[in-house]
Amino acid sequence: MIETPNKRVRVDLHNHTPRCNHAEGSIDEYIRKAIAEKIDIFGFSDHAPMDFDPKYRMGFEEMKAYESDIKDARQKYRGTIDIRLAYEVDYLPGHMDDRVLDADVDYLIGSVHFIRKWGFDNPEFIGRYEGADIDTVWQDYFDLVEMMAKEGKFDIVGHLDLIKVFRYLPKKDVRLIAENAMDAIKRSGMAIEINAAGYRKPIGEPYPSRELLQMAYERDIPITFASDAHKPEQVGYKKRELADLARSVGYTRAVHYIKRDRVSVRF
Repeated sequence: MIETPNKRVRVDLHNHTPRCNHAEGSIDEYIRKAIAEKIDIFGFSDHAPMDFDPKYRMGFEEMKAYESDIKDARQKYRGTIDIRLAYEVDYLPGHMDDRVLDADVDYLIGSVHFIRKWGFDNPEFIGRYEGADIDTVWQDYFDLVEMMAKEGKFDIVGHLDLIKVFRYLPKKDVRLIAENAMDAIKRSGMAIEINAAGYRKPIGEPYPSRELLQMAYERDIPITFASDAHKPEQVGYKKRELADLARSVGYTRAVHYIKRDRVSVRF
């Protein structure tokens, strides 16, 4: 891991474009909002194509244009803001594709959005929670996070406790549910993002919770920051609260990536 001098740097590595079919606004609008928010390093990590759930992601035939658009923006805004290129990849065994996993990008975010093809964070399928054993659902989710970390294909864990999105919370201590996953993340060398999207959802708090972030700090797992913006106005949302949360558990540095190499900066 490269460490830079002690200048404070604002990092925001998880943001989307309309190519995912559920985001709004132009690339320029996202970048202009990032500049207004005084963000130094801004990453686009749109939903990678996959042969499942195509409604919520770009197609494989769009990858080249997506990557070209972000690279063009990098050149256009060079000297004003540092733009990074990435994908958010759904971890769904049997459906990930080497065209994505081997793409020439700065980093890959690995995210769990599906438990046995159930899109648990999609309001269309919220009824599946009714009658379910919520502790088992949470364990199934973190078992998948553990499997994802063990794959060794990704740089960042996306929204670590997304399973809390609709406030179906476990009776069991979440630290026990997540322990094996956190250990696997540590061994993988992955970072976790502190993601503002939870503030915009029924749970009303960032991903991950303070308890899980404390577990990450105790394991010396690096962090980064994410607006997870699907509209330009969401860029930079609650960025101060995210930084304050990180500092409150002991973090003083965050990471970003250049061609899959991790760089540590003060925030």
